[in-house]
Amino acid sequence: MKAEKAMMEPTEKKSVAAVSDVGAWAMNVVSSVGIIMANKQLMSSSGYAFTFATTLTGFHFAVTAIVGLVSNATGYSASKHVPLWELLWFSIVANMSITGMNFSLMLNSVGFYQISKLSMIPVVCVMEWIIHSKHYSREVKLAVIVVVIGVGVCTVTDVKVNLKGFICACVAVLSTSLQQITIGSLQKKYSIGSFELLSKTAPIQALSLLVLGPFIDYFLSGKLITSYKMSSGAILFILLSCSLAVFCNMSQYLCIGRFSAVSFQVLGHMKTVCVLTLGWLLFDSELTFKNIMGMALAVVGMIIYSWAVELEKQANSKALTSVKNSMTEEEIRLLKEGMESVKDVQLGDSKV
Repeated sequence: MKAEKAMMEPTEKKSVAAVSDVGAWAMNVVSSVGIIMANKQLMSSSGYAFTFATTLTGFHFAVTAIVGLVSNATGYSASKHVPLWELLWFSIVANMSITGMNFSLMLNSVGFYQISKLSMIPVVCVMEWIIHSKHYSREVKLAVIVVVIGVGVCTVTDVKVNLKGFICACVAVLSTSLQQITIGSLQKKYSIGSFELLSKTAPIQALSLLVLGPFIDYFLSGKLITSYKMSSGAILFILLSCSLAVFCNMSQYLCIGRFSAVSFQVLGHMKTVCVLTLGWLLFDSELTFKNIMGMALAVVGMIIYSWAVELEKQANSKALTSVKNSMTEEEIRLLKEGMESVKDVQLGDSKV
């Protein structure tokens, strides 16, 4: 009975982990797609024309920070120590990512903006190779290429490049990639949970974005937030956007902590497929044969990627088991030699 129980426990743990992984991805996809739909209604000219994207992001982090404080105060989560300079460094990189993306979207065509977002996958791969000496299998590389091509086919349209836009896109891609890698490394370095880390970084990001956001938005749109006439509908959608942002931020930290920045980028393109589909269903957006083919190719790439990662995990697990077994034999051999030396000393036959 004990043997059967011991055999069942690892299986049960794997099942629970798999359910948690799926739950984390589902939360991220649903909240991300939901926030895009809410923001589209809030910010579009046909909706409430709230064009202050950076300030809105400040609201998102302010609500997230409040949720974190309440969670810590009620004992739902525990606050762990992370050096202030690391939190400040991370917040600067994260804010550069947000600002860079906003400027990139303003200065570049939609096509070039989409290409810059697609380039994050190879950039994250290269950064992880440089920072963490991480290597990828041939199957993983192939899957990444398929996903990039698929998403590129269904999203990239006209491509126009200018120097300012190119610089902003480079800053956005580099800072976003570094931010996502840093989330995972901080969680591992300080053994801190995803929500605990988010509750520490959110107040700093909220404060800086709420202070600088109105100026950045004025530069982007030429409008001051103080001149905006707030309506009950706009307030409702701002609250909805902030609520979804809490789940979106939380699930992003959770996913990167569980998987990797590369996995988050690759499987995260499922959100692009969902946004295009919902845009067609809810907002009468055009869905061409090219879009459908690109989405199908992207989904195939994601399936290949999931298979390749699982294959890599199994190979690593076998290698680790082999190393453990060989180390155990070596330890036994050394232990035997040590015991023989002890016997020699006890009998007065030591060779020394």
